[in-house]
Amino acid sequence: MTFSLKSPAFGDGGLIPQKFTADGENLSPPLEWSDPPAGTKSFALIVEDPDAPSGTFRHWGLYNIMGERTLLPEGIGHGPKTEKLGKGVNDFGESRYVGPAPPKGHGTHHYHFKLAALDVEQLSRAPSMPVADLWKAAEKHMLGQTELVGTYQR
Repeated sequence: MTFSLKSPAFGDGGLIPQKFTADGENLSPPLEWSDPPAGTKSFALIVEDPDAPSGTFRHWGLYNIMGERTLLPEGIGHGPKTEKLGKGVNDFGESRYVGPAPPKGHGTHHYHFKLAALDVEQLSRAPSMPVADLWKAAEKHMLGQTELVGTYQR
């Protein structure tokens, strides 16, 4: 089987429900993955919008996701801490999920949820780092990558 990422909230290429956007509850959507490459010790996740007027805009990043995990529940980060997740600082300057918020009338934006399987247990000991730096660091340890794309417009 192939390393894959999906969400019970929306299909690949489908509309992200308002609940998971800045217009709704701004909760991260539930994500599930399967068949990571052999030797995977941890995961890193980012969410990017390449359709932003100023160029690719990064909405979220997590790293040091335990290699045993196969999912992230809805709203992760809003409850009690169960592991030492590293949090990427997004382009809003915040170390949390900020859902889709495209400019009104700018058309459909595509949000790329990218999950990397890594050959290290900890990508960094830093509690946070910019999402762009997170992905650059992950690329050096990547065993495989999978992607889910959701859409949203105002």
